[in-house]
Amino acid sequence: METIELGPFAVAPDGALTPRSMPEPPALRFAWRGRTCQAHFDPGWIRLKTDAARIPSTADRPFDRPRAFAAVAGLPNNLPEGWHARLMPDHRIRIEAEAPMECPSNVIELVSAMVRFALALDPYLDTLEAGGAA
Repeated sequence: METIELGPFAVAPDGALTPRSMPEPPALRFAWRGRTCQAHFDPGWIRLKTDAARIPSTADRPFDRPRAFAAVAGLPNNLPEGWHARLMPDHRIRIEAEAPMECPSNVIELVSAMVRFALALDPYLDTLEAGGAA
């Protein structure tokens, strides 16, 4: 049996997945607690991200803005190693993580990394929501 091409992956007979050479690394999208998450796969790495919340506008919820900015300011000190939080120009709060991953990998390892990210994300989503970020 030989390797087959399945979308952006080369699939070996044992189920091992290797990202094929493409302009952009392959990505899977999934939802967690109403947020779109993305998992990008490079050989040897998985990069995950989500727009976790948004700073409320002064027109909608002016009293929540200072609390939301304070919640965002505290994120970088509390995130696990390899995780980053960024305030985007449109006031979305993006949380990103990256971790090494064997290459070739398999579906179980890829889905497991996505689930670990989603579960580890929960307390940070709670913090942002409690801080007034929607």
